[in-house]
Amino acid sequence: MGSSSSRRGLMKVFLVVVLMLVVVMNWEIVRKVDAVTAAECKVERRLLVNACKDVVGGSPASAYCCKRIRVTHIIECVCPVITPKLAALIDVNKAVRVIQGCGKRVPRHFKCGSITTP
Repeated sequence: MGSSSSRRGLMKVFLVVVLMLVVVMNWEIVRKVDAVTAAECKVERRLLVNACKDVVGGSPASAYCCKRIRVTHIIECVCPVITPKLAALIDVNKAVRVIQGCGKRVPRHFKCGSITTP
């Protein structure tokens, strides 16, 4: 597998995980008074991608993946990285199924970055 193919594959993993975070957004999320730093967001995204990368290959979400989905700061850390280019690579319906499989309600028509949930 070439370097370009490897990067493209990793980007797809990241994008699916990002979308999964986006659809987790629901009315239960409460904004914290203390702001999340850019460094904390970077760590949260990395932990999420590592925890949920097997989902892209068709595996069900692990308990740890579901936990990462629940604890990651969606609005502060994920939405800002959803560009139109990234959004075009994400299978929204698959991400919704994964989130629901983790026991989270997926709000309809939620907009985060360049993605709107079905």
